[in-house]
Amino acid sequence: MGLAVIIIGIQFFQPFRNQSEEVTATHIESLYTVPPKAKAILVQSCYDCHSNNTRYPWYSRIQPGAWFMAQHIEKGKKELNFSSFGEYSIRKQRSKFRAMAGQVKDGEMPLASYTLIHRNAVLSQEDKQVLIEWFSTMEDSIK
Repeated sequence: MGLAVIIIGIQFFQPFRNQSEEVTATHIESLYTVPPKAKAILVQSCYDCHSNNTRYPWYSRIQPGAWFMAQHIEKGKKELNFSSFGEYSIRKQRSKFRAMAGQVKDGEMPLASYTLIHRNAVLSQEDKQVLIEWFSTMEDSIK
């Protein structure tokens, strides 16, 4: 009975929601030309954890999962935030493009724990190639 009260009680403590429709001047899409195919892949597979606008599924309001999700998003944005990409130095932007290409190539991103639930975020070989080519092109073009 006590456990049920605790489980019900924690449902009233919801974490901050990471949602903003605004595309700021520092957003990667404001700084660089993102090909439509690459943008669609980024929105589908990356932006939920690496931007200021997360699309929340129905289960995101159930505790303690919501806290785990909020922590995961915070950690993802700390590592890479497409919404504030322009705040990075040119050197760091170049490094981020290199790292993104490597992580996609090696299958490290998106995380398996994310794609387990979000099956539509799984990258096909074609998706990987599109992202890797764009990331590599951007890394080479930044002066």
